[in-house]
Amino acid sequence: MIIDGMALLFRGYYATSYSGYIMKTSKGVPTNAIYGFVKYMQDAISTFQPSHVLCCWDMGARTFRNELYPAYKANRGEPPEELIPQFDLVKKVVESFNIPSVGIEGFEADDCIGTIAKKYSQHLKIQILTGDHDSLQLIDENIHSIIMKKGMSNYEVYTLEKLLEEKELTPAQFIDLKGLMGDASDNFPGVKGIGEKTAIKLLKEYQSISGILENLPSLSKGIRTKIETELDMLHLSRKLAEIHCEVPVEIVLEECARNIDEVKVTAMFEELEFHRLLKDKSFLGNIKVNVQPLC
Repeated sequence: MIIDGMALLFRGYYATSYSGYIMKTSKGVPTNAIYGFVKYMQDAISTFQPSHVLCCWDMGARTFRNELYPAYKANRGEPPEELIPQFDLVKKVVESFNIPSVGIEGFEADDCIGTIAKKYSQHLKIQILTGDHDSLQLIDENIHSIIMKKGMSNYEVYTLEKLLEEKELTPAQFIDLKGLMGDASDNFPGVKGIGEKTAIKLLKEYQSISGILENLPSLSKGIRTKIETELDMLHLSRKLAEIHCEVPVEIVLEECARNIDEVKVTAMFEELEFHRLLKDKSFLGNIKVNVQPLC
């Protein structure tokens, strides 16, 4: 299981702060996002029983995509003040679980996830735990995307079959979809005037952006004009949307095997004053589940 660390941390923060109350230690250190992170992580591990686990992180706001397009993600505000000190602290918590953390400056967590998933899917079944539908472009026979939905223990697991049945698109077509329609959350436009419905229709008929461009004369005048006018942005948006799967990242697979030391986890929980988790003996029991490798 490859965990999208920021996805879980932000989900943990907003799930526990919506009422305005922020959990803090007696020393005033905010911990609500970490508490939610641990709950989500252990629920997923207990539910899906992976033999190996690692966690990938974003390593700063700027990546190679900002070099390609300076406005990339420029629409995102600063993180909440109470969340900032939890960015480093949550990695210590992950370390206490003997789960390796991975992150490379200049790349997003998705790029690390994609690189590792593609490399090790030849030998292992890969489960990507995230809330981000961008991961759907990585799916193949041995890579599944576990999308976290609202609430605990609420997952949508996408396989190739599920993806084709529900979305009627292949993983590669999800990259082209973003190239055509853009992504408002990441702040790149795609082709102005082409939305999701039109983009999907074009991809189902012509298979890919390349196929669409080869058949420009067959398109309606309005669609053809929009694409021809925004051709450079179309190619740039597709490049921004594609997860880069050749990141210079290395892991030691054996170090990712589930090998949780309850003493280390308990000490971390005591430091963070997670009294409820410390009292939850069944929760601690989940840490010690013995699982066999999936390879």
